[in-house]
Amino acid sequence: MFETFATSRYGKIAVLDSGGSGLPLLMLHGAGASKGVFFRQFGSLTAQKHRVVSIDLLGHGRSDRAVEPEQAYTLEGFATGVIDVLNFMGIERIAIFGWSLGGHIAIELLRDHPDRLAGIMLTGTPIAARGPLGMLRAFHLRKEMLFSSKPTYTASETERFARLCYAEGVTPGLIDDIARSDGRCRPVIARSLLSGADQQAVVTSSPLPIAVVNGALEPIARLSHLEGLHYRQLWRGKCHTIAAAGHAPFLRKPGAFNLLLNSFVRDAAVVGHDVSVQQRASA
Repeated sequence: MFETFATSRYGKIAVLDSGGSGLPLLMLHGAGASKGVFFRQFGSLTAQKHRVVSIDLLGHGRSDRAVEPEQAYTLEGFATGVIDVLNFMGIERIAIFGWSLGGHIAIELLRDHPDRLAGIMLTGTPIAARGPLGMLRAFHLRKEMLFSSKPTYTASETERFARLCYAEGVTPGLIDDIARSDGRCRPVIARSLLSGADQQAVVTSSPLPIAVVNGALEPIARLSHLEGLHYRQLWRGKCHTIAAAGHAPFLRKPGAFNLLLNSFVRDAAVVGHDVSVQQRASA
């Protein structure tokens, strides 16, 4: 396992790579977090001989703060940074586990670079149609969401946001991640979500496997909305719910979560390969 810094057009991105062969899994964290939030997945997945890669998104963790925030911090900008990382590392195809904001970035990649993907797992990610009505259907309305687009947080707001994401599992390190992140990204992300692509249409029409895994106590994404969508290729034919877990089930219930994630990566390696062959044949 090693850490390196990949060069992207918007700045340097910190990358943690377990090394190894086989289909890599890229893990994308949520707003205000860092790649360190996945420490309970790295050990489990590498023990199963998967190659695991996680990054600090621009403006987070050990990655650079963007010089051009209005471009770099959009969903398209974040996705472009991911492609730059993959090219830098010589990785052709990946499966993605995207959590919260990371899931929205994964959907952006699914839309613009489906040939680079074998499938995506989404956790804590509201799959919304474009526009205000689509957002209202996909997101829970909570007081904490009112300051999600603020460029600066008070100490109290930082802690409230941390508790929304991690509930009783919040730690000083997770709070520090939020406090260190570039607050300029928050209003840009909010605008990008509202005016960007119809992510619901992208997900439900994709021929690649889509896994939807959430905590039963998920506070941001409406589980009833996710379960009511008609997916072309929903992994194992259903949305998966982990009991007694909230927005970050991979931290709260890592045993149950990692079993699903391990299985998804194995299946995506097969199904994603078959879809890729079909796409090349029809091109």
